[in-house]
Amino acid sequence: MSDIDRIQDLQDTLAKDEQNFQARRELAVLLLDNGYTKEALQHLLYLKEYFSDDSGIYYNLGIVYEKIKQYNKATDAYQTAIKLAPNEADAYFNLGLVYIEQKKYDEGIECFQHVLEIDENDSNSYFSLGICYFKKGDLVNAMLNFQNTIDLNNNDIYAHFYIGNIYKTMGDSEAAADEFIKVIELSPDYSWAYYNLAVIDYENGNIQDALEKLTKTLELNPKDEEAYKIYAQIMAQQGMFQEAKFVLNMAFNNGVVTGNLFFILYQLDKNLGDLEACKTDLKNALENEKTLSVPRKTIEKALSELN
Repeated sequence: MSDIDRIQDLQDTLAKDEQNFQARRELAVLLLDNGYTKEALQHLLYLKEYFSDDSGIYYNLGIVYEKIKQYNKATDAYQTAIKLAPNEADAYFNLGLVYIEQKKYDEGIECFQHVLEIDENDSNSYFSLGICYFKKGDLVNAMLNFQNTIDLNNNDIYAHFYIGNIYKTMGDSEAAADEFIKVIELSPDYSWAYYNLAVIDYENGNIQDALEKLTKTLELNPKDEEAYKIYAQIMAQQGMFQEAKFVLNMAFNNGVVTGNLFFILYQLDKNLGDLEACKTDLKNALENEKTLSVPRKTIEKALSELN
């Protein structure tokens, strides 16, 4: 029987006997697993009224609230689940993830450390600890925990990716490249790994290699704004302004329409001496002000100078 058929079967059962708690519990979990989050919530709240000491109900409530981004309620639900079942690692782990969403990284660290006290080989907790330390700017402890992750699971592409970023931040581009290459070996379609390799090539003066990797990046992710920016920048630095414009038009055609890209387009048209196009570019930049890093006054001043 498919999940959908089973859901219908359980709903029919509850229509005849709304206090069939076993059926309601199974239905809530099935609804949650199949993306019917709000429907699952109603059944879990009903069950909570009858089973206020059931950690599993609070755990699933936490999942529901987390999915609908009601993080304070998710926190309360997971904390209650932990009080009722202190040795259940899943509630600690999920609570830690909620703390990451809330940018409460120290609280998240405590949760993941609790999980590791229960299961010292939980690679996901080491990874999440790495994320917390990385977000806090503590790259040493972040590196340590990402390394612990891959010691337990060498195929964790995200741990390799973050290690690569840390090496890159520390100025060790060779070690960083090795990690990004490892990511691509594990996941050939991971566009951000190609992008980071392109940046390393660009910074090291390997322009052709950088362009090849940027092309691959955009092939895999046609909405990567940063890849378009660097691609256009490389073209412009070589005096290939029309080619740089072509790259930006690719971005626009792929739905990447931002104030920053229009401002770059303005700079290209300025180099080409196309003043009418410059006016249009600046107006478009202002129309997309929410995605514009340049101060509005700077754009308005440039526009007034063209009029």
